[in-house]
Amino acid sequence: MKYHNILVETNKSIATITINRPKKLNALNRDTINELHNAFLDIDSDKNNNVIILTGSGDKAFVAGADIAEFSDFDVAEGANLAKKGQEVLFDFIENLNIPVIAAINGFALGGGLELAMACHFRIASDNAKMGLPEVSLGVIPGYGGTQRLPQLVGKGKAMEMIMTARMIAAEDAYQCGLVNHVVAQEALLPLAEKMASKIIQNSSTAITAAIKAVNAGFKDGVNGYQTEIEQFGNCFGTDDFEEGTTAFLEKRKANF
Repeated sequence: MKYHNILVETNKSIATITINRPKKLNALNRDTINELHNAFLDIDSDKNNNVIILTGSGDKAFVAGADIAEFSDFDVAEGANLAKKGQEVLFDFIENLNIPVIAAINGFALGGGLELAMACHFRIASDNAKMGLPEVSLGVIPGYGGTQRLPQLVGKGKAMEMIMTARMIAAEDAYQCGLVNHVVAQEALLPLAEKMASKIIQNSSTAITAAIKAVNAGFKDGVNGYQTEIEQFGNCFGTDDFEEGTTAFLEKRKANF
């Protein structure tokens, strides 16, 4: 599929999606959101792909926010629909994808950009990265899941502070509060993402999908995460990967998933 705002590369079961709007600091607009949805859908449907790395082009921004010009004149109903559609098409879609998504935050991740990173399964950042949810400075709140995912990651108090002050935090602060897993120099960011992806693809892809479903269930209202874990655990016993993994362990060899 041909894209205008993103770049997609695949190499040895690892797909890399790069948001490529450098003149706009990779800001999200409708077209970019739709392109990202289609790219994630295509990659997820190809069984040869086991991990996705998501990053931004250049060395200034992962995604510096949403394209405000697109919705500055929206009314109440249009604003609500914007958030609803965005969550369905991209943010919730990524969170519930069958294969893991690593956000490689290579600069500013603000507003919708930080919300996009938080929808990924985990995050690493370059040491020049800055993150924040500045929406209240525009008279609005985060609408792509930021008010829900940020407290899950950093705790309610820290999330309230970040949202209410609209301030950015540096990469090291993001690491200290659990928003990102690792901080490295800019030139080491993608190599680290690729190294982590390479470790992931050595393991069972069916088990990883089951783990994503089980972990996500614990954060959904009305869903018993423990019961989901039981179900997913049981399902693993019916897979070829379980047979190979346990056989390899007993035979004292490396599993060939």
